[in-house]
Amino acid sequence: MPAHAFKASSLYTRLATLARAPAQQSPVSRSLARTQPHASALPTTVIMLPLPPHRHHLLLLAATAVAVAVASVRLPLVASKSTLESCSSSTACPALLSYTLYADLKLAELAALFSADPLAILAANSIDFAVPDPADRILPAGLPLRVPVPCACSDGIRKATSVRYVSRPGDTLASIASTVYGGLTTPEWIRDSNGILDAKANPDAAFDAGTTLFVPLHCACFGGIDNGLPTVYLTYVAGKGDTVTAVAQRYRTTATDLLSVNDMATADLAAGDIIVVPLPACTSSFPAFTLDYGMAVANGSYAVSANRCVQCSCGPGNLDLFCVPAPLADTTCSSMQCANSSMMLGNFTLLMTSSGCSVTSCSYGGFVNGTILTTLTTALKPQCPGPHQFPPLIPPPTSSFFETYLGPSPTPMPSEGGVNPMMAGMAPTSTPAESSGPPPTVGRQAGGFLGATALALSSLVASLLW
Repeated sequence: MPAHAFKASSLYTRLATLARAPAQQSPVSRSLARTQPHASALPTTVIMLPLPPHRHHLLLLAATAVAVAVASVRLPLVASKSTLESCSSSTACPALLSYTLYADLKLAELAALFSADPLAILAANSIDFAVPDPADRILPAGLPLRVPVPCACSDGIRKATSVRYVSRPGDTLASIASTVYGGLTTPEWIRDSNGILDAKANPDAAFDAGTTLFVPLHCACFGGIDNGLPTVYLTYVAGKGDTVTAVAQRYRTTATDLLSVNDMATADLAAGDIIVVPLPACTSSFPAFTLDYGMAVANGSYAVSANRCVQCSCGPGNLDLFCVPAPLADTTCSSMQCANSSMMLGNFTLLMTSSGCSVTSCSYGGFVNGTILTTLTTALKPQCPGPHQFPPLIPPPTSSFFETYLGPSPTPMPSEGGVNPMMAGMAPTSTPAESSGPPPTVGRQAGGFLGATALALSSLVASLLW
C-alpha cells in the first residue's frame, strides 16, 4: 500500500430545510444521501415534512416539494470515492490519465484540452505518430485513450495543474468536470483553483463563453514504484458496470494489487469512482538539468522528446528504455551521433570474444539547451542480446472499439499483441555488427492491419462481455 494514499469521499450538494415542523407535530424525516464506508463524519441532510390533520393533501404537496428540490439540486444518491495521494515535494512525475472522448475531436483539440503534445498522446497509445497531418486526425466519440500529463503537488495533493480550459456557451462547473473531463476533476477543484466566489460558484451556473479556467486533474506518482518495479500510474474513472477484477484484467494486473494500491477495504466499485492503476514502465537516468529528466514510459508504448527529434519505447520484451531518432526528425534536430564514434543514436555493435559478448551502444542521455545528449558505452555480457523488439504501432483509430496496446509482462512473449514487431539488431558474429532500426508501422509491415483488426475485434468482444 502506498505510504501516502488515502480515500476521500465527498457530497457536493447541500439541501436547505424545506419547512420547519410546528410544535406538537410528528415529523416525517427522510435521508436523501448515504455515505460510503470510507466517508466517516460526513453530514446526512434530513428534510422535515409537517403532517397536520389534512395529511392526504399536504402529504402530496410535501412529496411534490421534495421531488422538485431533489431534481433542482441534482443530489447524488451515492458519493463517489477517489484515491488521492498526499504530497509535499514540488517535483512532478510523469503520469497517465484514462480518458474517453465525449465527442468527435481532432487530435489537436484533444491535446488542447490537456495542454499536451498531440504526438505525445499518439505515442502513449502506441498509435502511429508518423502518419501525415496527425493533429488534424478526427478521433471518434467514445474512444478510450491514455493521456500523458506531468503530475505535480498542489495543496498537499497530487494533481495535474498545467491544464487550461476556455469555456464555451452553456458550460458550467458541473458540465466541465463531468462531461468535458470525464470525472477526472470536480466542480469544487475548478472553483477553488480559480478563486470563484460569486454566483458562478454554483456548479450549475453558466459561464461566459471565452473564460479561461485552470482545471486541476486527478493523478498519482507514488514514487514511481509498485511491488519494487518501476511504474507509471494511470488514473481511471470507473464506468457503469466496471469491477475491480475487470479493470485489473484490462490493464494486465491483479485485483489484489489494485485493492492494495488504492487502499480499498472491499472490491466495491461504482460509476464515478476514481482509482489508480499501476503500469510497468521503463525509467530513465538522465541528469537533473535535462528537460526530460525523470522520463518514464509505460510498457508497450512510446514517448517523444527533444522537440520531437527522439522517440523512446518500452518493452515489450523487457523494461529497458530504448531511444532512437523519431520518424519526424529533420535538419532542425541537433546531432545524434555519439562522440568519437561513427555510431548514431540507437546503434549498437556486438562482438564475440573469448570472455563473452562485447556490446557497444550509442544511447540517449537527455535534452538540454537544444542539444541532444548521447552516451557511448561498452559492456561485456555473458551472451549477446537478441534483436531489439519494438512495441507494435497501430493506425489511428476510426472507431471507438479500440483498446490501447499494453505490453505483456517484462519477459519475451512475441505471440502477444497480434503484430510481429520489426527487429533492430543483428545476430552475434565474430566481427562487430552495427545495427539500428525504426519501430514497426502499418506502412512498413503487412501484419499491421491484421493486428489492428484483431485489437478492434477483441475490444468489441470485451465491451460486450463487460
